[in-house]
Amino acid sequence: MTVRGGGRRYGGRDAAQRREERRARLIAAGLELFGTAGYAATSVKNICREAGLTERYFYESLRDREDLLATVYDELIRGVQVATFAAADQAGPELEAQVRAGLDVFVRTLTDDPRKARIVLVEVVGVGPRLEQRRHAVMHEFADFIAAVALRHMGTRTTPKLPMMAIALVGGVNELLVDWTLGRQKGSVEEIVDLCTLLIVAAYDAVARQA
Repeated sequence: MTVRGGGRRYGGRDAAQRREERRARLIAAGLELFGTAGYAATSVKNICREAGLTERYFYESLRDREDLLATVYDELIRGVQVATFAAADQAGPELEAQVRAGLDVFVRTLTDDPRKARIVLVEVVGVGPRLEQRRHAVMHEFADFIAAVALRHMGTRTTPKLPMMAIALVGGVNELLVDWTLGRQKGSVEEIVDLCTLLIVAAYDAVARQA
């Protein structure tokens, strides 16, 4: 049986649906292998074996390993951002409550699954110009959100130091979590969230006094 625009159906699924299912299996394999063995140690053959697919189907959806890593990274970042930004927006009206709620979701979303933390914080670093550009763009997206939250509490006041403060804080939180992921920090999730909340609120207070 053929279906207009969708090709032949197998098991009730047309060609486009089967292609999307194969792509999803490759992404799941990328999450598992990049998040455990690491990007450098993972070959296309390994990925296909994990996904239960031939290399033909890998190149049907992706250009190369870096393309898969970028795809996995983007999916993880979208999920983290949606959850983090929503938690902050839905918290109480106080700045500290919003910062703490956002940080709690952000940190837990990564640390609850070590594979996600390793990919987002470690494996994408230095892979190539494309991923470096994307990684820095993501840092600025989080910084823009922190600055926007702070600005809501500053009213009409602002200062050129606000975006500088925001990117410095994002970089600091990121590096703390890198250390935690690599086992160099032994603090609990609660301690990490408490410390980062303290830093962000204190930095906001300092900048707000100068606005």
